[in-house]
This record gives sequence, C-alpha cells and structure tokens, in this order.
Amino acid sequence: MMKILVFTSLFPNHLDPDFGVFIKNRMLSVAQLKGCEIIVVAPVPYCPPWKILGKWYRFSKIQKHEKLKGIDVYHPRYLLIPKISMRYHGLSMYFFSIGLLKRIYKKFVFDIIDAHYIYPDGFAGVMLGRKFNIPVVVSARGSDIHDFPRFKAIKPLIQRTLSMANHVISVCNALKDAMVRLGCDSKKIKVISNGIDADRFFMLPRNLAREKLNLDQDKKIILSVGSLIPLKGHHLTIEAMQDILRDIPAAHLYIAGKGEKEENLKKQVLENGLLDHVSFLGHVANEELNQWYSAADVFCLASSREGWANVIMESMACGTPVVATNVWGAPEIITNEKVGILVERSVDAISRGLIDALNRDWDQDMILEHVSKRTWDVVAREVKDVFDCILGEKPCRNFF
Repeated sequence: MMKILVFTSLFPNHLDPDFGVFIKNRMLSVAQLKGCEIIVVAPVPYCPPWKILGKWYRFSKIQKHEKLKGIDVYHPRYLLIPKISMRYHGLSMYFFSIGLLKRIYKKFVFDIIDAHYIYPDGFAGVMLGRKFNIPVVVSARGSDIHDFPRFKAIKPLIQRTLSMANHVISVCNALKDAMVRLGCDSKKIKVISNGIDADRFFMLPRNLAREKLNLDQDKKIILSVGSLIPLKGHHLTIEAMQDILRDIPAAHLYIAGKGEKEENLKKQVLENGLLDHVSFLGHVANEELNQWYSAADVFCLASSREGWANVIMESMACGTPVVATNVWGAPEIITNEKVGILVERSVDAISRGLIDALNRDWDQDMILEHVSKRTWDVVAREVKDVFDCILGEKPCRNFF
C-alpha cells in the first residue's frame, strides 16, 4: 500500500466546497487506484473568531478536521500577515504543520509527500520531506510560477523548492519551460495536465439547458466563468460587447463569479449602456455549471495568464466552443480551430473572435471528443506512475 500525504492550502472545505476542486479531483482519483491511500493536510491562515475582521473571519470557522468522501482532511492554522509576511508564509506553514504531521505519522506512515502550488505550499512540503526523510513531489499550478517569481524575496524560495523537490509536476508545457528558465532540471519535470469530470460535465441539448435556466432561446449567449479580478479579463469582454452588438444584436454576455472588482465591472456595464446585454450570475456552484456551459453558444476566457484553465475543458466537455486568449496552457488545449479560437488579449481581438465564433456552425460532437478521453482517472494513473518511479516500484529510465 502506497501511503500519500497531500499537502496544499488549495483544497475544498465544508465552507467552500469548490475551492481547489481540481486538486481534489486529481488526488481523490489517485486514492481510488488499487494500492493507494491518502491523507490531506490543508493549512489555513489563523484568524481569531472576530466578525470585525471581515473576509478573514471565515477562516476561523473552518473545522480542524473533516472527512471528504471518506478521506481525512486536516486544517492546521499558520500565521499569515496579509501583504507583509509573504516571504515567511512557507516557513510558517512548515512550523505550524510539523506537529500535526508527527501525530499523523504515528498512525499513517506516509511514503511520499504530494505538495501542490510551488510557493508557499511546495516550499513547506520540501522542508517537511527533509524532516521526515521521505521524497516530495511538488506541482506547479499557474501563478506560483508565472507571477510569484517577479517578487525578489520570493524568487529564490521558489528556486530552492524546485531544487529540493524529488520531482516536479507541471500542468502544461509553458509552465515547465518557465521552471527550466528558473533553473529547474527539465529531466525531473513531468507534464500532467488536468482532467475532466465526465459525470459532472456533459453535453445537454441547448434548448433544454436554456429552458431549465429560464433563458431566451433566441439569444446568442456568451458565457464567461471566473473570479471577478483583473487577470480574468472580464472588463475586456464587457468592452468588446459594444462591437459584438453592432454585428450580432441578439448577443448577451453572462458572467459567473465573485470578486473584488464586481462593483467596478457593474459600473462599466452601466456606463456603457449594456444593462440589457450583460448579466452577472454571482457564484455558480461547480455542479451547476454544466447547464450554463450547455446553454451557451460560446465560452470566453480573456485571462492574462492561466496554468491549465479547467473552464476551457469543462466548456468543451459540454460541446461548447471556446474563445480564449493565447496565453500559457490555452494553446495546449485549443489545438485546432474546430474546437475553439485563440486570440490576442485586446478588446478588438476578443470581439472579432467572439463574432467569428457566434457566426460559425460548430460540430459539438467533435468538440466533446476533443477532451472526453482526458478524465481524472487517466490523470491519476499518470500521477501514480510518477510516484511509483520515485519510490522505486517502476523503472525510471526514459520516464521523464
């Protein structure tokens, strides 16, 4: 029995079941493989139970231990001072988790640590691996590599993590290349992209999906899903709507997500006279997104950076074409124009891409087929192959 300790702050909890759902899907699929057993340690920032602390108060309500589909999930607290102590987050995670790991180790002698997000989680993970003298795999997800290295105090910590890790998993080749530029040995990086939950994301007849959601059958619907933050580019898609409506008056943009820029985006819609053409859905639960993808004529992702955008895969699994900015992992998913359109990150390019997509006759079955075989079960087997290699249960020659 291979015993795996999953270490990441990006993991669902009883208050936020969709948080880090891609990590949950990957590792629960690993746990279902024969001969694998996992325990999850998902640190959360310490916060006193004072409502006056606003959004941070929520952390105080997260249980210290819970079960997720029979898996033990622990939430140790670590000290975090927002915007000030970033360079110490990894050390804080390490010091405030080590006592819990010692207690876990007495009853669950883990063979390997699987840490997700290079910093601070991966940094704490490799330190813990050194403490317990066991191998560590770290997984790069996106902003941990394409954003954090620009901070002078963080870059050397990321480089140290990559150097200390036994192996590194990247969700796309673009992130792998970036880690090589940071000095990581390319031979110890394995690219394993995310998968799709075929039981949750599948194609529904568009008219039926719209009927369930009470949407106009005659509209040309554009859907965008993502946090309401600048890097997701919702402001660009909203601005593009003015050009789109001149060509396609029946176009309507639906935006699913919450975030710090919600009021700014709503103000932008109002000032541009788009109240009848742009709707904000707020947070849509992961299990409810299937209907929205199926109801849309096209999905749009205007991000400035993404590691491996699950929303692209989810949309395609519902047979809906995608218009996405040509950044990081997106061109590794949208590999031909029969399933989607890649555009530059500008209002003009986004509007032209969406107009083109809305005027095309897409083969939904072909779009679905493009991603249907990339299930989480397939991903899990690839991840286990890496673990087997590291633990000596499978020959590593030419493996990476």
